[in-house]
Amino acid sequence: MVHMTQMTPSSVVIGSVLQAPSASVLQHLPDVAVVIDGAGLIVAIHPVGSPEADAACAGAIDIVRLRPAQRLLPGLIDLHVHAPQWPQLGTGLDLPLEQWLFENTFPLEARFADATFAQEVWDDMVPTLLAHGTTTAVYFSSIHDDATERLAATCSRLGQRAFVGRVAMDHPESTPPWYRDPSAAKGVAASARSLAAIAALGDPLVQPIITPRFVPACTDELLVGLGELAARSGVRVQTHCSESDWEHASVFDRFGRTDAVVLRGFGLLRDHTVLAHGDHLGDDDLAVVRAAGSGVAHCPLSNSYFANAVFPAARAMALGVRVGLGTDIAGGSHPGLLPQCAMAVTVSRLLDDGVDAATPAADRGVPGSRIDTVAAFHLATVGGAEVLGIPCGLIEVGRSFDAFVVDLDGDHRGALRVWDDIDDESRVFEKIVRLAGLSDISRVWVAGRVVSGS
Repeated sequence: MVHMTQMTPSSVVIGSVLQAPSASVLQHLPDVAVVIDGAGLIVAIHPVGSPEADAACAGAIDIVRLRPAQRLLPGLIDLHVHAPQWPQLGTGLDLPLEQWLFENTFPLEARFADATFAQEVWDDMVPTLLAHGTTTAVYFSSIHDDATERLAATCSRLGQRAFVGRVAMDHPESTPPWYRDPSAAKGVAASARSLAAIAALGDPLVQPIITPRFVPACTDELLVGLGELAARSGVRVQTHCSESDWEHASVFDRFGRTDAVVLRGFGLLRDHTVLAHGDHLGDDDLAVVRAAGSGVAHCPLSNSYFANAVFPAARAMALGVRVGLGTDIAGGSHPGLLPQCAMAVTVSRLLDDGVDAATPAADRGVPGSRIDTVAAFHLATVGGAEVLGIPCGLIEVGRSFDAFVVDLDGDHRGALRVWDDIDDESRVFEKIVRLAGLSDISRVWVAGRVVSGS
């Protein structure tokens, strides 16, 4: 089918592939042999039974043959995870964002000064996310050097592709005195130390990422310093951007400019910067984001609680903005990214139709806002890869073999069922996106290595 200059393969995975190379195309590759080299890259994809497939299998040191009732899908890319919030997953979501942060989140994150506690959390969280098919995660850590380095080391040990950032925050009016950097200079210095420590792990799968929490939590001096650090190091940046009425308005009140423009001014809106949420980005802001080469981590479940708006994913994509998906653990109360795909479809329908029955139907919604399961899965895979600039998101020659297997004939503890005389592959795909749960995911690979299941 397709191939590139082939190194000696280390493994071949045989099965049927479902994936979304674009927001409007569902691709089904039935009965193919995916050839993976020793570095975890896909070097060829051949039809089963072809001479090329037979030759690849003859030279492989490992062959995995999926059953007819299994499907192979590209690994999921979670662009926004607050790692230290893992213990509070599913709680406190009835509170406004700023109250949730000060009453629930900051006290919990402060506990990560205890390295033993941090390691206990990381050892529980990372394998759980891998088991849900999250092959790449972009992590906000806490303000603590040791906890952040331990998170990166845990991802490396367990085989997850990860971008790990020590959170920088120092503003005396927007952060508690017991949980902030003591000064802008010390915040920048600690961030620089964290970059060096994570790079020193020597694992190409785990990279540092500069992480100002969000503009309201940072003084001008800290933002200037982190922008200079980004320019000097070339390391990616992540932060929140125009998430809620409160956050968006606080930035405008302080600077007289929108969040995206402010971040650009501080040198933090760069190629592959990850902007979490973005619900209140207008078209002019989206143009700024696009021009910078940055992207949005759309967090549909979390946004339903905290953002006071629905992110216009369809409009952003139409404007050429890079968009992927994030769980926003723990603002989003589910660890898996497949439920975020389903929620992304749901909130797009709400935005398209409107929600207030007292408003005339013609005036109620924002027509053209809908996305479907193919588009949502595209965001969770290819979209996330494009935001980050990594060769993942598709089972395609030249990309890393990051993938997971869904069983269609499991033990029926979940809701996923396939009816042979009713469901074609497009319906199977839709059911996987909407219904597949942890019990349906039987194996996960990152860079050709099995990291969950067997």
